[in-house]
Amino acid sequence: MRTALVYHPDMTAARLLWEDPECEIERPERLTTALERLQQGALEQRCLQLAAREASEAELGLVHSPEYVSLLRGTETLGTGELQALSGQYDAVYFHPSTFHCARLAVGAALQLVDAVLTGAVCNGFALVRPPGHHSQRGAANGFCVFNNVAIAAEYAKQKHGLHRILIVDWDVHHGQGIQYIFEDDPSVLYFSWHRYEHGRFWPYLRESDADAVGQGQGRGFTVNLPWNQVGMGNADYVAAFLHVLLPVAFEFDPELVLISAGFDSAIGDPECPGVHPECPGCPGPLLEEPPAARISPHTESQHLLPGGESLTCIAWGTQIQGSGGPGLGRTEFPPGADVPQPHTARPHGCCPDCAGRRPGPTPRLHQALVRDEALTALGKVLHLLNGILDGQVSCGIAATPASAAAATLDVAVRHGLSRGARRLLCVAVGQLDRPADLADDGRNLWLNIRGKEASAPSTFQVSVPLPGTTGGFVSCVLALVLPLAYGFQPDLVLLALGPAHGLQAPQAALLAALLRGPAGGRVLALVEQESTSQLAGVLARVLQGEAPPSLGPFSMASPEDVQALTHLRGELEAEWKLLQVAAP
Repeated sequence: MRTALVYHPDMTAARLLWEDPECEIERPERLTTALERLQQGALEQRCLQLAAREASEAELGLVHSPEYVSLLRGTETLGTGELQALSGQYDAVYFHPSTFHCARLAVGAALQLVDAVLTGAVCNGFALVRPPGHHSQRGAANGFCVFNNVAIAAEYAKQKHGLHRILIVDWDVHHGQGIQYIFEDDPSVLYFSWHRYEHGRFWPYLRESDADAVGQGQGRGFTVNLPWNQVGMGNADYVAAFLHVLLPVAFEFDPELVLISAGFDSAIGDPECPGVHPECPGCPGPLLEEPPAARISPHTESQHLLPGGESLTCIAWGTQIQGSGGPGLGRTEFPPGADVPQPHTARPHGCCPDCAGRRPGPTPRLHQALVRDEALTALGKVLHLLNGILDGQVSCGIAATPASAAAATLDVAVRHGLSRGARRLLCVAVGQLDRPADLADDGRNLWLNIRGKEASAPSTFQVSVPLPGTTGGFVSCVLALVLPLAYGFQPDLVLLALGPAHGLQAPQAALLAALLRGPAGGRVLALVEQESTSQLAGVLARVLQGEAPPSLGPFSMASPEDVQALTHLRGELEAEWKLLQVAAP
């Protein structure tokens, strides 16, 4: 299984024993309701389920002082009056005789998750815990938080597993000042938080929650605060924050592990919600798996970040593909000259019916390049695979096309997808694949050509950009142009075509394919010319299945020419695309 779920019912034991309007919202139902939602969505059984263990006092001491740990241990024997008096010494906190046990379980759940991810037992995981942690400090409880679960998990990952670069992403309406304080002088931990700030008039009312708090000493530059100074921030604001602030920093930092601290109050339904739909805070989760070498360990008391299911990927190829198998991956291979197989029924981990392809029936247009048997057979595979994606039988796929027929095959695939009911189709064409002149420019198709002759936007839905020559230039192009357009367009289907002279290395193509899964809910069809290496096909298959792409290699800054081209395009397009309406990178 790709995803672990860590939970323990004992974490519901602590509850408020006296009247306190400020603290009454921190109740056991925060946990039980989240678990019920996982069960209702048939997600719990699709995960590797782990029962949380208690963290040891030595593990708590990775972050917290011995005196504070001893104080919390003592709450197990206090009466209600004593617990209330002690709680009053802290801001928005209450203690219960079970608090120490619950809080140790919450930390232990995070540590089990780190172990499961870093030992390769799972690719990612989800710790459903209570009490939360991101406000607690080395020697103080704060804001419902007792022990700083994520901070301890980061220290644990460094000391037990030898990690050197950990990214902590804190999405919550409130600033996680406890995490910031703990790591503000530590360059091995990059801390990112978005939160309501309102010029310091929103809890926790701290000057250091503002954007100019960037860390201290050796950790300067490794704290990134994105404070919202007005209410009503919506989905576009959150996605733009990821694309234009978090992800560029994350790619350059190159984390070995990503820890997410997610709160209840970041989506509609909470009284302090900024106006974000429930699915939006979770949508960047897959994006955070894409920085090279990153493994993701969501640690949350939120019901909104839910574990993902298995991908179903189908491959239609003309030669043997090595290294593309694995859980959730169907494969159909067609050696040249082989008989076309009969239609078959889709099964879990299988291919869509008839994806192997008989020759296609009537197509939207006839191309001279498709007259040859080889090209027509390849087109049949593409269209049957495309039908399988549109019918929901598979989520994504890869198909080979002869180089001489790559442009014609893409043209037919676009028109076929639109005729089969795709309301909005995004085509990302890399290489010598010009947009057909007679393709309707009606807003249903967004055509983005990478490796175009020049940076140009003939219309709102036609964009061309040269292929950047550096790692930084390529990442900037994807994050600052491709993804904002893709998320703004909200396609039903993405066609990623690597045509003649596409110029992409396998890690670049893999990153592009992986990131394009998000805007269309995983519905991606990659078309790759047959002359490309089997290694490229294999890595594309793995990322479409859900694996993280390989490293891009040493990071190099974008060239002035690439920056100029990108800035020019954004300036031309920002009036029509909201996600481009921020300061250019």
